[in-house]
Amino acid sequence: MSDLRAELTEILDEAEWEWLIPHVQRDAVILVASELNLLDVGEAIASDHIPSVQQWIDEQLITKPSPVQVGEWNGDRTKRFHTLIVQPYVLVQEIAAA
Repeated sequence: MSDLRAELTEILDEAEWEWLIPHVQRDAVILVASELNLLDVGEAIASDHIPSVQQWIDEQLITKPSPVQVGEWNGDRTKRFHTLIVQPYVLVQEIAAA
């Protein structure tokens, strides 16, 4: 495992939607599709691996949250996400309701 991946693994966390709102307001949240590995995405962004990141953007696997999604999450402030901070971004991945 690379040093970068080890660092990212240590800061992988969970957060409630309410904790993420300030980051959404400053346009720093990136939503990562559930089929992608959050650590893989974080590592690609942190290391400027443009081909992977561009492919995910093109396939809409990493996006900014839509106004509709933000509205839904505002209705459920306890909604939880896997989170990974890769400055200046906060990568989030929805945790499916049990």
